[in-house]
Amino acid sequence: MIYGYHGRLLDIDLSHERIGEHPLEEEVLRDYIGGRGLAAYILLRELGHRWENVDPLGEENILLFLTGPLTGYYPGVKLAVSGKSPQSNGIVGSVLSSEVAIELKAAGYDGVLVRGKARDPVYVYIEGERVEIRDASHLWGLNGRETFSRLMKEVWNNLKSRNLARQGLTKEPSFVYIGPAGENKVRTAAVMAKLAHAAGYGGYGAVMGSKNLKALVAKGFGPMPKPKHPEWVKLLIKESWNRLNRRTTFKQWGTGSGGYQTAALTSSEPVRNWQEEWHDNRAMGQQYFEAHWVKRFWADYGCPSACMKISYLRSGARKGALTDTPDYELQAYMGPNLGVFEPRSCIYLSSIADDLGLCGIQTGNLLGYVAELYEKGLLSEKDLSGVKPKWGDAEAFARLMLMIAKREGIGNLMAEGGFRFALELQKLKGVDVRKYLVHSKGIAIGAHGVRSGKDYLPEFSYATSTQGGDHTSAPRKPYEAPWGELWMTFPDSAVICAFNAETDLMFQFLEAITGFGITREEWMNAHAKRILSLQRVALLLGGPDIYWRPLEDDDLPPRFYEPLPSGPFKGKAVEKEKIEKERAEYFSFMGWDSLGIPKEETLQSLNIEFVRPFLARVKGRVNNTREN
Repeated sequence: MIYGYHGRLLDIDLSHERIGEHPLEEEVLRDYIGGRGLAAYILLRELGHRWENVDPLGEENILLFLTGPLTGYYPGVKLAVSGKSPQSNGIVGSVLSSEVAIELKAAGYDGVLVRGKARDPVYVYIEGERVEIRDASHLWGLNGRETFSRLMKEVWNNLKSRNLARQGLTKEPSFVYIGPAGENKVRTAAVMAKLAHAAGYGGYGAVMGSKNLKALVAKGFGPMPKPKHPEWVKLLIKESWNRLNRRTTFKQWGTGSGGYQTAALTSSEPVRNWQEEWHDNRAMGQQYFEAHWVKRFWADYGCPSACMKISYLRSGARKGALTDTPDYELQAYMGPNLGVFEPRSCIYLSSIADDLGLCGIQTGNLLGYVAELYEKGLLSEKDLSGVKPKWGDAEAFARLMLMIAKREGIGNLMAEGGFRFALELQKLKGVDVRKYLVHSKGIAIGAHGVRSGKDYLPEFSYATSTQGGDHTSAPRKPYEAPWGELWMTFPDSAVICAFNAETDLMFQFLEAITGFGITREEWMNAHAKRILSLQRVALLLGGPDIYWRPLEDDDLPPRFYEPLPSGPFKGKAVEKEKIEKERAEYFSFMGWDSLGIPKEETLQSLNIEFVRPFLARVKGRVNNTREN
């Protein structure tokens, strides 16, 4: 018996309207646990032999919605989303808060694997053992709020009509969905939940759109998978709640408390497309956003932290704008990054991104890039279909977001994401415009700069991250440090909220639930390296349109080598030699060669020898490139 798992994924082929099961073996579950780790294994096992030829937005891509063994037991709930990323052409483990994860487990599944492409718009409906592919033509074209309202009414009334939603006994179903951006295969589209929750890194909203999949709805009525030591699990749940309830900062402010501090104290917030990283504008302090909160404590299933807050504009021309806090990332990218230093405008822009189903980080990064190009005369008002994106002009940025989501005018090029947009602009303009783009492997840098050296990420982190610009999963020193790349593979694979993570308790939960007696050290030295090595292989394989060059693309964006122009750390910049040295040290620690290619002995020790032929193709391309 496999404890803590059902041992199966729901396997749905939209092209042929087939519904089946994908079995999970205990050895695989022990090696990869779930979520991000399991996704990397499944994707390379299924698609690795032709990875370079798999179009992330083609029907051959596989989309995964995965839980982990700790999901539903450990406080706070997350759902992992993955596939071949239309941003990086690699594998990104993206997570969002959604009760879909609990409902899937209660329905008897550890996740859902989606293949193919539906002929017309559909949504997947899961109700225990009952699984249907339903028509979604009436939902296609709706924005986030419209989708949420109409779909919730539809599926809830369906349960009521069949006497499955008795008052006080059954909660409504949960679902994840896409907005117009996902439908139009915008590479920066997010998978959305609850209006303002998003899995943004990776661009998996676009993958849903490419499959004509509007939503995934789940409602389960069964028990959670049986844990091996249920009494121990009960004690651990009590202990974790006791610890988490003593934390007050997240509960009171969420991550939005960093909106002012990250700029003023550590000089590491994007300001006007990272031209600066410091400001002292106290209007971006959390107390000024608090004035617009209509719900102070917002928590998903089983979360004592309640770090989300709901902001709503009650009056004025922008009345009705609704979003979360915004959290720090959106405060930064829809705020100072765009020259916006006023909470109402930041809330307004964040609300539009949510409603369109756009990743706030990727989109805010792209908008800042376009604004700087306009500022420098490299993009004209004519190029931008009459839009003049001046710093601080929220209406101009709102218009550009609509153009991106609908692929109108220059929005059609911007919808390809920052890196592909920059490549096309360079061809059109004949000018080096890539140097102004702040990204890593096609993915926007999170809103934490490294030039001052005062934020939590070291200088080399984004250069070597297997998830590109993902600030939540980038290497740190020591490499096993919390919030470092190796450490983050655990919450992303066990599928829990990293904000609630208590390192010692996580591994006790794993053993109590699954019986897998994996220590922290064993995880860091074997499991984490195994998962990251697979992600590195996928990244190096790349294709079909973009291939990343070892070393050349394992670097920071040019802007981070420019000295900070203002603030208490004025003049500080990253040293190229230091990046090269620390990159080499990290590759060596991971068991990769000087180019970041996993060594033969690493494949053997981590039991991932199945990728050997894939690496032969990588080495052949690298050698051919160097010879030419």
